[in-house]
Amino acid sequence: MVFSSLLFILFFLLLTCLLYYLPFGIKYKNAILLVMSIVFYTLGEPRFIWLILGSSVANYLAGMGIASGKHPKVFLAVILILDLSVLILLKYTGIVHSMPVGLSFYTFQMISYIVDVYKDPTIVQKNPFLLILYIIFFPQLIAGPIVKYHAIQKQLMERTHSVELWVSGCRRFILGLAKKVIIANTTGYMVDYAFSITTHVTAFTSWTVAILYCLQIYYDFSGYSDMAIGLGEMFGIHIEENFCAPYRSTSIKEFWRRWHISLGTWFRDYLYIPLGGNRKGKMRTYLNKYIVFFATGLWHGGNLTFILWGLIHGTCAVFEETNAGKVLHKNKVVAWICTALVVSITFLVFRSPDIGTAGKWIMGLFQWKTNSENVKYFTVFTPYRILICLIGLLMSWHERKTDISEKQGIWKEGISLAASVFLLLFCIMTLGTESYNPFIYYRF
Repeated sequence: MVFSSLLFILFFLLLTCLLYYLPFGIKYKNAILLVMSIVFYTLGEPRFIWLILGSSVANYLAGMGIASGKHPKVFLAVILILDLSVLILLKYTGIVHSMPVGLSFYTFQMISYIVDVYKDPTIVQKNPFLLILYIIFFPQLIAGPIVKYHAIQKQLMERTHSVELWVSGCRRFILGLAKKVIIANTTGYMVDYAFSITTHVTAFTSWTVAILYCLQIYYDFSGYSDMAIGLGEMFGIHIEENFCAPYRSTSIKEFWRRWHISLGTWFRDYLYIPLGGNRKGKMRTYLNKYIVFFATGLWHGGNLTFILWGLIHGTCAVFEETNAGKVLHKNKVVAWICTALVVSITFLVFRSPDIGTAGKWIMGLFQWKTNSENVKYFTVFTPYRILICLIGLLMSWHERKTDISEKQGIWKEGISLAASVFLLLFCIMTLGTESYNPFIYYRF
């Protein structure tokens, strides 16, 4: 089940809210969230529900073992080997026909929990059902954001509910839904069409697809994150931001502070810093960056295109630390152009199914000629799609600067609510008439 489906919006979410807001205490509300999260995952991945529940129980037992003070390093090592072995076996070996949905995300949340407990045994979760809820909480289960245990620990039993928070959460959910249904699906169709018809790539198609895919992946993933954050807010749970206008970045380092923030901070906290970060000299710092970016690419999958994408970003991040890199980035306009080129071109690599296809699209960036495929590709550029692309370009520059729950004047509040209702109805009508509705990050 996906958030951008009529089944989820009109049935699952409504039922969950009705049950959750019955006049009972926090234990009842947690029970509802746990049961509905299990139902949510089972509807999408019935074969693997026992895997996530079994892994959650194993991590609970390991956490209790660490907190007991008896051989904590042994418990830590065993559960990390188990978690990573399951991830590697099911994601990279091809032993199963399809990878369990959300495996990479919830595995990292399990590791977050177990490492946090090792650092501070007093935060161990003694209630197994609460730990399972942290791992399987449906808003962030399938495609993040990756929620670190220490950031949500207290909210599992102490959180605030109000009409204002619920309405604010609805707005955020609708914003994310509109990003996904209106912009990501439109640009995604145009990108997929280009890949399906193109055999001899030219500059026109390459540059167009590079820009369109930047829009698709941003609105697809940030839209999902907005929906997850909004859903969390509806149930009184704060989920941290995952995107902050990444295409405004003037360096790759800044890009990763703004793009998929939860993944970047996870690797910083649980890999880069433990490796020594920037505390062991320049060459060791460069090596640590390469390791992190290699792991970032590998996290997305074993395909060489993902690994190459990560290593290119790592190379650029290292270059920015050199004197030449610092000189280049003194001019903000030049720095922004360079960063935008790296991000958009490497996303062509990320999108390609293999290295050969990626090379074809990269070479096409410099093939300044036209062919019949260009003419055929023009057919997807309807006035509506062009308008959506322009809106997407403008909105991608917007940076959220205030809390979405911040109160506004009555007129602004009314306009905001009316816009949200209009977007929701438009999205529902669109979902009822279109079948193109994939989520890019579901496969990670």
